[in-house]
Amino acid sequence: MQKFEIHKMNQEHIDDILIIEELCYGAHHWSKDSFITELNNKISSYKCLIYKNKCIGYIGFWKIVDEAHITNLSIHPDFQNKKLAQKLLLNMIEECYKDKIKFITLEVRVTNKKAISLYEKFGFKSLGLRKKYYQDNNEDALIMWSENIFDKKYKELYDRIKENLKNYEINDDK
Repeated sequence: MQKFEIHKMNQEHIDDILIIEELCYGAHHWSKDSFITELNNKISSYKCLIYKNKCIGYIGFWKIVDEAHITNLSIHPDFQNKKLAQKLLLNMIEECYKDKIKFITLEVRVTNKKAISLYEKFGFKSLGLRKKYYQDNNEDALIMWSENIFDKKYKELYDRIKENLKNYEINDDK
């Protein structure tokens, strides 16, 4: 079993991230400059999931007053379906608790059923639609929101997910 670590993203991670971006999103992915701009954005927070000294996933979000807006969350295809996106979301929510952020929002492609399922597991609900949001194919995006994460019911959900993943490690079968 190999452990993974979550680190603050820096420019050294960007080459790994661009590989993940291309594998997950094809030609219509974020550029190196987009990530550098985000790393210098005072309201943003970006984290990398490190495994065997490589970034295999990342999450980014903006903190605006008492709301967080997830800008991106991706896992290298070789490591998907291993609960790693859940680990990144937990880490992000922990940061939200520390910073007194109450609500979390995001947009997700209407066809991205795996991502929608993940967000629903974390208590997000679809509260709207952005028509033709994605420029590559004019696909609509669901607008998803969390409940107030300080609400007792949400905190119980968060604690349950955190407990289930507490000792989770990547099975070293690669």
